[in-house]
Amino acid sequence: MVSLALVVAGLVFFAAGSLGMLRFPDVYTRLHALTKADNLGLGLVILGLTLQAGSLPLVLKLLLIWFLVLFSGAAACHLVAQRALTQGEAEPENRPASRGGSTRPEERS
Repeated sequence: MVSLALVVAGLVFFAAGSLGMLRFPDVYTRLHALTKADNLGLGLVILGLTLQAGSLPLVLKLLLIWFLVLFSGAAACHLVAQRALTQGEAEPENRPASRGGSTRPEERS
């Protein structure tokens, strides 16, 4: 039962990260929502699956998958953010919205 609850909680975090990627206004906030929520979601799913794993090698494989996804997600997020910065996407502290305005593109003007 605990295993099922952890897996469901992980799926909820996955859904929240996906929703944030679709709803947030710029690339930096989208990356933040996607990487944080998905890493936590995957961790909860892996934890739930390790409780049902029958052997130590299977648990180690699951943990290895989680660490590889953590590493690759952080590297990919860094590369996307760096590319967005070099392509002219304003840094979050330089956006007009961070000075009290709205973050929605239709409300900026």
